[in-house]
Amino acid sequence: MPQEVSRRRFVGLVGASAGVALAGCSSAPGADEAENPFAPETPPKDIIEQATLEEPESTSPSRFTEVFRAVRNSIVQIQVVTPQGNGQGSGWMYDTDGHVVTNEHVIDGATEVNIRFRTGGWRRASIVADDVYSDLAVLEVDQPPGDANALPVKTRDPPVGEEVLAIGNPFGFSGSVSSGIVSGLDRTLPATPDSNFTIPDAIQTDAPVNPGNSGGPLVDLQGRVVGVINSGGGDNIGFAISGGLLERVVPSLIETGNYDHPFMGISLRSVTPAIAEANDLDLASGVYVVRTSDGSPARGVLQGSRRDTVINGRSVPIGGDVIRRMGGQEITTEQQLSSFLALETSPGDTIEIEVVRDGRLQTVDLTLGTRPPPSGSL
Repeated sequence: MPQEVSRRRFVGLVGASAGVALAGCSSAPGADEAENPFAPETPPKDIIEQATLEEPESTSPSRFTEVFRAVRNSIVQIQVVTPQGNGQGSGWMYDTDGHVVTNEHVIDGATEVNIRFRTGGWRRASIVADDVYSDLAVLEVDQPPGDANALPVKTRDPPVGEEVLAIGNPFGFSGSVSSGIVSGLDRTLPATPDSNFTIPDAIQTDAPVNPGNSGGPLVDLQGRVVGVINSGGGDNIGFAISGGLLERVVPSLIETGNYDHPFMGISLRSVTPAIAEANDLDLASGVYVVRTSDGSPARGVLQGSRRDTVINGRSVPIGGDVIRRMGGQEITTEQQLSSFLALETSPGDTIEIEVVRDGRLQTVDLTLGTRPPPSGSL
């Protein structure tokens, strides 16, 4: 595992400030003053008050401070030892049984894991289970501090624009907090470097996210975990695994040591204007089935592309099904389909799928399988 456990490059910014002094000169009382019979002997009272009135210092903490104080004892710093070297990350208390949530990529390949709460020293933690497809992992520690409370999880996506805090240990600086807003929802992140699978329903934020933040909580101003910080993608762009996906995966990891993801066995693309034109679609919306995998649940149920054509100099697939609805829900993009599968279905479920096939609207039933190990299609 590389030492940099968050996937964001660091750009250091150094700010310099300069102070400017203003000098005021006054004349000594004398002839000029005497020649002006209208000159007041003393400045008006309101001028004196304006000059001497000081802004009172605020004695009440900000809402950010209140939230941070409420959750800080539940945040942990993580250090791991791997054959490739040492790494670090963040985590947080999930329940009262000593379970700590972090990212799978933080503890990937670890031969030893140590964690530290705000109070107390380093202590050994064991890996309960992890799931590469959601980048989530669960650790366990004996006798956590009494003030390390379980943090509540919000399963519904926060609204775009809501203020959030990213809490963790960037670059090893423990107990750090940065603020921002929810910038976007329903993002997809790469699950593994060697597969086509993605992590759906991710939350985008502009709160600064740096190496060492991975696994820490993204919390709202009620102190609820809305996501698990996964990565930073650039300046003012960070991502978190949603609370909705978290609450499907983590309980299963704790109870069974595993989580089975639903599997269709298709390669797909969101319908573009070029795909709509090539396939004589009346609407550039939905998800296009490029191909179905051998032996997958979709083989024989859904129809993949039969050949390509050229539109404006680009190769475009034709002949494949266009998915418009699944389980009664409208599907307009690839991201929506992935989120529906991840949050609304389980292996073994039979779902009704509405497709446009050869220009006609049809309905088919597909029974979901279990996603195979990394490398493959959706």
